[in-house]
Formats: sequence, structure tokens, C-alpha cells
Amino acid sequence: MRPSHVALAALVAAVWGVNFVVVEIGLDHFPPLLFSALRFLVAALPAVFFVGRPKVAWKWIIAVGMVLGVAKFGLLFTGMNEGAPAGLSSLILQIQAVFTALFAFLALGERPGRTRALGMLIALSGIAVAAVDEGGSGPLTGFGLVIAAAACWGVSNVLTRKASPPDALNFMVWVSVVPVLPLVLLSLLMEGPDRDLAALRALDWPGVGVIVYVAWITTIFGFGAWGWLIRRHPASSVAPFSLLVPVFGMSSAALFLDESVTPLRWCAAALLVGGVALTSLARTATPGASSPPAAAPAGPAPADASASRTPSRPSPPRP
Repeated sequence: MRPSHVALAALVAAVWGVNFVVVEIGLDHFPPLLFSALRFLVAALPAVFFVGRPKVAWKWIIAVGMVLGVAKFGLLFTGMNEGAPAGLSSLILQIQAVFTALFAFLALGERPGRTRALGMLIALSGIAVAAVDEGGSGPLTGFGLVIAAAACWGVSNVLTRKASPPDALNFMVWVSVVPVLPLVLLSLLMEGPDRDLAALRALDWPGVGVIVYVAWITTIFGFGAWGWLIRRHPASSVAPFSLLVPVFGMSSAALFLDESVTPLRWCAAALLVGGVALTSLARTATPGASSPPAAAPAGPAPADASASRTPSRPSPPRP
């Protein structure tokens, strides 16, 4: 990769990592489900008028939009609102690579192989260490919701792979249209119209800024740049940069939110990142082929839809 392309890949990882800090700030302005709805609304508009018609069947757009947009991001934002720290959330969400491998085995018959299975076990041990650390310092409810969000991300990755969209950015923009109305309805039902109206009436420039960041910077720029890179370079060159997302997430949370990083959390990070690296970059055994290339990690954004490509391409780690 050219130095400029390496810098772009690192910038995307930084954008996705810092996104968790921005989400934490945004939750001070909006209820979590309303915040998620606004994220997708702004990501879809006006981009939907410029990317052209959908290039895959609507059933895949709707399925991914519901699982990724409503379930994954609804759970993630709610989990962070319930107390899951931004830095820890950026780390725990990477367990989606393990869920993706598991669901790909169940739904697509992609056998993980010994190296990938070892990576899954190491990553899960990192989750266990993080759970012990969080149980001693904070509520486990938010922690559990973030893990559930990672599981939904894994399901959406498999659905996206089945859809195989030829244009990832086009697919992501159309997927962003789907969650808006369901999330608004859920917010009205669970968070209440009074709370939603109060948040909208109190909208200020910092609130606008966080929405623009999570919608346009994280989703449109991040996903577009990542897709541009993986069209020009092998998966083995691009995929490892997704492992920088929790590094930027944890460091930016410590810098801007004063989140402490305990020795147990560093241990969890080492285990989880190492396990995800093995899970994502190892080769996969599929029926009728001895060792085809494996899907690389998905990781922040926005986005989640990233495993839509063939197994040889990395899926972006969207938060």
C-alpha cells in the first residue's frame, strides 16, 4: 500500500474509534433510540438521491436494515446509555467477528478451521476478562446489551454476504433508509413522545455536530473510504487496520471522557484483539473447497453491512 493509502486506512480506523466518544456525547442530547433514528435519517438523506437505485433485492436491504440498523444500533446505543463505557464498548463490539464466523458456519456451512476456532476461544476469553472487570466497576446490563449488539452485527454480516451487493456504499445508504421509521416508533413507545420532543426542542450546535459526525463522517466517509481501499488492495493488507478501532476508541475515551483503563481491561483488550485477528484473518474451510480465503473483520460503522462482499474482502468495523 502507498503511504497515503496507509494513512487513509489509519484515519478511517481513528474515525470509527473516536465515534464511540461522539456517541457518548450524543447520548447526553438525545434518548438512545431517537439518536439512532436521527443517525440513519441523516446518513440516508440526501445521499439516497445521489447513489442511484438499489442494486440488490429489497428483501436483503430490509433484512439488513432491521437487524443492523434497528437491532444492532438500538442495542448498542441503549447499552451505552445504560452505562457501558465508550472505550469498553469499542472493544467489546469487535466480538462481532466471532459471531460472524459462528453464524457463517451455521447458515453458510463455512467451517472455521483450527486457527479460526482458536481465535474465537481467545476472543471469548477476552470477553470473560472484560466481564469480570466491568462487574467489579460498573453495571453489567449495558455490557450485556453491547454483546447482544455484536451478535446482531454478526447476523447482519451473514445476511449481507448472502446479498452480495456490487456497490457497498449504495447498499449502506439504502440500508440506512430502513431503520428510521421503526426506530422512531420504538422511541415513541419506549422513551416517550415528551422526552423525544424535549430533546428535539433543545437541539443545539453540539447536538447537530454529533449527528453529522455519526452519520456523514463515520458512515458516509468511513464506509466509502474503506470500500475504496478494499477495491484496490488485498484483504490481508487492509483488514488489520480494523483492529486499530478499539485502540483509538479506548485511548480517545481516556483522553476526552476521563475513562480509566484498568490492568484487567488491557488484558481483555490484548486477548480480544488477538483473538479477533486470528478469527478474521485465518482461512475458512467451505464445502467443496479446501481452503478459500476468509472474510476479514468487520468492525464501526457504520455501519455493519460490511461483510457483504466475497469472503476474500474485509468487512469494515463500523460502530
